[in-house]
Amino acid sequence: MQKVMKPLREVGIVGYGAYIPRYRIKTETIARVWRGEQAGNQLPVKQKSVPGLDEDTITMSIEAGKNALQRAQIEPQKIRAVWIGSESHPYAVKPSGTVVAQALGIAPSNTAGDFEFACKAGTEAMQAAIGYVGSGMADYALATGMDTAQGRPGDALEYTAAAGGAAYIFGPAAEAVAVLKGAYSYVTDTPDFFRRNYQHYPEHGNRFTGEPAYFHHIRNAAQTLMDELNLKAADFRFAVFHQPNQKFPQKVAQDLGFKKEQYQDGLLSPEIGNTYAGSSILGLTAVLDKARAGDLILVVSFGSGAGSDAFCFEVTEKIEQRRQAAPLTGDYIKRARFIDYNQYARFRNKIKK
Repeated sequence: MQKVMKPLREVGIVGYGAYIPRYRIKTETIARVWRGEQAGNQLPVKQKSVPGLDEDTITMSIEAGKNALQRAQIEPQKIRAVWIGSESHPYAVKPSGTVVAQALGIAPSNTAGDFEFACKAGTEAMQAAIGYVGSGMADYALATGMDTAQGRPGDALEYTAAAGGAAYIFGPAAEAVAVLKGAYSYVTDTPDFFRRNYQHYPEHGNRFTGEPAYFHHIRNAAQTLMDELNLKAADFRFAVFHQPNQKFPQKVAQDLGFKKEQYQDGLLSPEIGNTYAGSSILGLTAVLDKARAGDLILVVSFGSGAGSDAFCFEVTEKIEQRRQAAPLTGDYIKRARFIDYNQYARFRNKIKK
């Protein structure tokens, strides 16, 4: 049985865009509040992005979508599907996808919906977009992974739970900046991370977080895809993995045979934290900002609960002209404005009236 998934017609990324909020908080600032001055250097990331008072999953998805449209160079009305993957949709009963479609000028002749699969909700939306275009039901589909992640005050998640993400427009391979060579998903019921209804903050099962959750799923998804495509680590110029912290993606990359120069360009977590549904696909935007025609890129997400989506893309010559049409991911990272814990607590609604 063939395990790798390929659409009936060739599909690729015709446009992509990132968005990261301007605000940042240093994790040593968080550590001083909860651990005192002797916080040490065991912090999972250096700093993380924080959404402003007027930013949420919808507004950030619109910004990333605008960037993707600028690179795709198509009329918005040609997009027939809009899917938003997130852990932090602003409404419990109202889709984010319809608002984004309306704001971007895509509505009303389109389908829209929201995806939830923890941190792989964004790549789940990408899988759906690839299938929609690959089946011939539409020429273009928009998939977004975006989050304003929450962590309980003082909890380990507070040091990494960040905000941001990316949007991708999928379309015919002939118009693509990167063509899909194949995809594979690996999913099991592993209770490593969860949040029940009416709970404000998620909980995590510490002993499950690394093994059998993150490492087991990413290794199986990545290795199966490479085996099915007859590829090895050395064949890729870039590899991007889900980034809950600095250590996990580096370890799994090394386990799979990748070298630092292959994964370091997509490793954004030290500067902006874990953007959850936007994590791996935001790393992909940073890689596309540097890629050259002919480069192979491996992207593997991870979502708690648990599962991984793995993709192999081959970059085309169209990347050189398209990437300049919108802000680069590095531009968003550089525009950091640091805030203190009081401002952060207000922005994230951690202070209740």
